Amino acid sequence: MSRPWRNDRGPFSADQLRSGDPYELSNGHAVECLPTGGRGSSANAVGASVLRSDPDVESLGVDTGYSPEPGTLRAPDVAVGNVSDEPGWVEGVPPLAVEYVDRGQDEADLRDKIRELLAAGTQLIWVVRLEGPHRVEIHSPDAPRRFADPGDLLEAPGILRNPVPVEALYDWRAAEGVTLRNLLQKQGYADLDAVLAEGRSEGLAEGRSEGLAEGKAQGLANSILSVLEARKVDLNGNQRTRIRSCTDPIQLEAWLRRAAVAPSAEAVFEET
Repeated sequence: MSRPWRNDRGPFSADQLRSGDPYELSNGHAVECLPTGGRGSSANAVGASVLRSDPDVESLGVDTGYSPEPGTLRAPDVAVGNVSDEPGWVEGVPPLAVEYVDRGQDEADLRDKIRELLAAGTQLIWVVRLEGPHRVEIHSPDAPRRFADPGDLLEAPGILRNPVPVEALYDWRAAEGVTLRNLLQKQGYADLDAVLAEGRSEGLAEGRSEGLAEGKAQGLANSILSVLEARKVDLNGNQRTRIRSCTDPIQLEAWLRRAAVAPSAEAVFEET
């Protein structure tokens, strides 16, 4: 049963809450925000990583507090755009917000949250449903709610450069290829095939068969280093040497794929 919108103004304002307080505000009323379960937190991390890697995304936040007016404080699970480096709540709202919904969700509060964000200027809200058949609800100000299922692509024109497969918002395996493509695009490549083509071209320019292998390996090594640099994953001297000195394209391709999602430099070299 839906809960009617509370027209009465609550007693609280955003400046009365501190970072870390387990509350959001809806028209001045406190809304309790409890910790996220394992499935939800894992999916949240996957989606944030994929969206942050998009070449057109300049800022992204997780649980960032937005206060478009004093009685409202909302923290989308993932916010794309309008995330400042300054302390305190962010004025306004993000262009794209992503909410992860699992068992026990307060559906009435979710509807309020969606309504408030859209009314304040958010252009798109993706609600990722993790309970039951996975799907994404798409909310925008001037269109009825739509649905996307696994296998569908989500688009956010003017916010994201590339479409996002539904599965890439919650499944690491689907996210790896999308993240790798995005990071390679930041380095000027269209995709992994373009990296491999560059390696072949460098080898052909050498005019000998061993040059082909060397050029391919060099192109892959450069891409690994570029992807890790873009993700701000630091390498020590030995790790850089290991990548530069490797001549096995199959091994380098495996490292390149891991570089897109590895949480540390060490994880790039772990055997799976």
